[in-house]
Amino acid sequence: MSADNSRPDVLTPLRNLCNSVKCSRDRVRDGESNECSGMFSLSNFWQTLSEAVKSASQEATKLSVMFSKPPPPSEEDCVKIAESVQKSVLTLSTVYFWLPKSQGVTLRKVVRDATAEVLDGLVHLLEAILSSPGESLSQEQLMSTGGVWAACDQFNQLPKENRSAVLGVLTACAGLVKDALEEMEQALAEAQDPFGDVLDDEDDDDEGNQDTHWSEADRLLIAQCQGLMKASGASLRRLCAAVRNNSTLEPEEKIAQLDDLADAAREISPRCVEELESNIKSRR
Repeated sequence: MSADNSRPDVLTPLRNLCNSVKCSRDRVRDGESNECSGMFSLSNFWQTLSEAVKSASQEATKLSVMFSKPPPPSEEDCVKIAESVQKSVLTLSTVYFWLPKSQGVTLRKVVRDATAEVLDGLVHLLEAILSSPGESLSQEQLMSTGGVWAACDQFNQLPKENRSAVLGVLTACAGLVKDALEEMEQALAEAQDPFGDVLDDEDDDDEGNQDTHWSEADRLLIAQCQGLMKASGASLRRLCAAVRNNSTLEPEEKIAQLDDLADAAREISPRCVEELESNIKSRR
């Protein structure tokens, strides 16, 4: 290792870059979109965003390869790669902020989370490199590089307009209700004891038996809760069908109505369903 490469200031550009990426990530998570004063093209947005994501993935690869084996790069090379990565980060975050709320709050949340995940992956990669500069490729650095790639690849599967984003929320909520209902039915089946009547006759005061079996009143309550969950699941499935078959992509008023549906679905699950399921299980 040369004397220049061993100086602490060689890695200063990477440390500054890491702090800058953290700021960009936090700004994406908490910031507001720019107001769209003119015509907004959703297709152009996705094309530009796709190019920005591809650039971020490529820069992460270059960065990781540069620090994959000793000796570490020179200070000049560190400055160059830091500037290149910083440019891709600023481009990605800037393009994200192009997406106005008028295109759908639900869609914007999906894009926001995906963008923040890419930036967070870059932070982890930089931290892995800074923790062991000049050494061979570490497992942490390898995993961090793969994490950036995975975060970038997921953009291909993101919904491209608000209807698809809302449909994803509704489908996920319906799936959660279905899973909770199946868990409840399984717990109820496991509580069935073919010798329960015998045990009850022999010892009605057996606390252990009371702890492991539901009373008739509990079973009646559970049946009513199951009916409520089934009704919720059926409503969500019908909403999914209605959104899939009837909703339009514009105007903005209808886009906002779709967001209201997504918010209403979130009120049904996961919080309410999980709380109901937990309270029922606690009665055992």
